[in-house]
Amino acid sequence: MNAFFAYLFRLRLIHRWSLMRKVVPENVAEHSYHTAILTHALCSIAADVYGKKVPVDRAVTLALFHDATEVITGDIPSPVKHHNSRIQNGFREMEALAAERLCDMVPAALKGRYAPLIRNQDPDLYRWVKGADLLDGYLKCLQELSAGNREFAVACRELKERMDQLEMPEIDYFLRHFAPSFTKTLDELSKETP
Repeated sequence: MNAFFAYLFRLRLIHRWSLMRKVVPENVAEHSYHTAILTHALCSIAADVYGKKVPVDRAVTLALFHDATEVITGDIPSPVKHHNSRIQNGFREMEALAAERLCDMVPAALKGRYAPLIRNQDPDLYRWVKGADLLDGYLKCLQELSAGNREFAVACRELKERMDQLEMPEIDYFLRHFAPSFTKTLDELSKETP
């Protein structure tokens, strides 16, 4: 018996935004799916709008696994994780240990395929995932704010600043062309869809 995939499927039990009052709850499995979709979008924009060569499929696969270690660590809220450098370094060490534990579960024949995904070993490719990860958080904030939940106002501003620091025109393109629809109701979306 091998527990690797059973652990991954438990990501749906890990709640995000644990210190925040939410209109709509979210779990890590949902977030990973959204991040994969947004990674695909950002990479597609990079390729088709800006003519960049980006390995879209590899980036999307990395996105699916980008928070896999949270099945062991849980989702540490950002204000806690980034409170100071000692806490942040401690969290990185904890995350590395969780990655090792997950990798140890992978059968030897599959380790070469899964270990790089769990350890996020491709910094150039991971940049796309990080952009999508921040974008997903930002879109969540927009949706909560549009539902009247001011709890997400500061997080929205901070996530926007962090996205701006990445200097990715693909994110700006997404924000201009797609993000405004995330604040609309279903009826409003239906009226705008041809």
